[in-house]
Amino acid sequence: MVTLQEISALYEKYVMETYARANMMFVRGEGTRLYDADGREYLDFAAGIAVCSLGHCHPAVTAAIREQAGKLVHTSNLYLNEWQPRLAQKLVNHGFDGVCFFCNSGAEANEALIKLARKNGSEKGRYEIIVMNDSFHGRTLATLAATGRSKYRVGFQPDMPGFKFVDYNDVEAIRAAITDKTAAVMLEPVQGEGGIIPAAPGYLKAVRELCDEHGIMLLYDEVQCGIGRTGTFFAWQNAGVAPDALSMAKALGNGYPIGAMMASQKYAHVLTPGTHASTFGGTPLACAAACAVIDAIDQENVLENVKARSAYLVEKLSALSAKYPCVKGVRGQGLMLGIILDQPAGAILSILRENGMIALSAGENILRLVPPLTITQEDCEKAVALIDAAFAKLNA
Repeated sequence: MVTLQEISALYEKYVMETYARANMMFVRGEGTRLYDADGREYLDFAAGIAVCSLGHCHPAVTAAIREQAGKLVHTSNLYLNEWQPRLAQKLVNHGFDGVCFFCNSGAEANEALIKLARKNGSEKGRYEIIVMNDSFHGRTLATLAATGRSKYRVGFQPDMPGFKFVDYNDVEAIRAAITDKTAAVMLEPVQGEGGIIPAAPGYLKAVRELCDEHGIMLLYDEVQCGIGRTGTFFAWQNAGVAPDALSMAKALGNGYPIGAMMASQKYAHVLTPGTHASTFGGTPLACAAACAVIDAIDQENVLENVKARSAYLVEKLSALSAKYPCVKGVRGQGLMLGIILDQPAGAILSILRENGMIALSAGENILRLVPPLTITQEDCEKAVALIDAAFAKLNA
């Protein structure tokens, strides 16, 4: 059996260090549990960074991948495949009347949003996109330039031009930023990497009205907050305010790479043959996996589970602020929650790992909890106990 030490040595010699990885290796997963190379069990409240929303090795998704891998993996988008339009139909039926473009990741899906907006505005000289401070849209040069956390852009300047930053949840800031060069407003209905910050009540409606008034597009980045994470299939549905186009990825394939952009019918023909493409976008294998994900969400009452488990977690975790001075509150939506701290989250994450639980940080001082959407009440109770114990140890 391969050891952790052997794999660590291979990483050090052959893998570029673009991640600050913990010195641990998971070798198996099942539902809400991960198991490391020593056989130790962990409760997973990170879900591969909000990716494995149905848990690890979900039976229906695993079966779909196995079956399709034995039939046909890839042919290119020069030909039809049976699963791509089926997936598009499912997404449209869960969202709004439109069409889909398929790719492989959240960054690619956001690149597609940016290109759609620029192409749509090109004849009128509209190319600027208003984006939000503390946003995160990806690591490509365009999505990085649209990301409102400047630390990620250090060393990669000059930024691609055409993005104008304003504060999130500030409608008047958007109004003041609109010019005759503005093509779109792009935002996350719940900011993820920026600190688990939901849209304020009425904010999305006001932005929608502003975009309609000026004839510009409203774009949502739902890469992290979409596909059931907030208790509705798409996060925007909590407010009932549809965009002109949105991006998705992460949970769409439950771990199998796939991304997508969905645009309303009004913009269905903006990107024509030759104007955009993706070699691996929407393969039969990726789309079969994503179809199984959506079917499981529908058939297993996942959205109802998200709402119930969220209510319990928010209540119990909010109570920790009375016990521990470092805890300043809880915010988020559905099972996309952040515990606000008065210090960096790194120390509490280390204690949680030692105690058998995996979680994440967001921003600098947020303990981010994004468990599988299939999490049980029992597992939520265990998570609260582990988090409570971790803060007690940190305070001691």
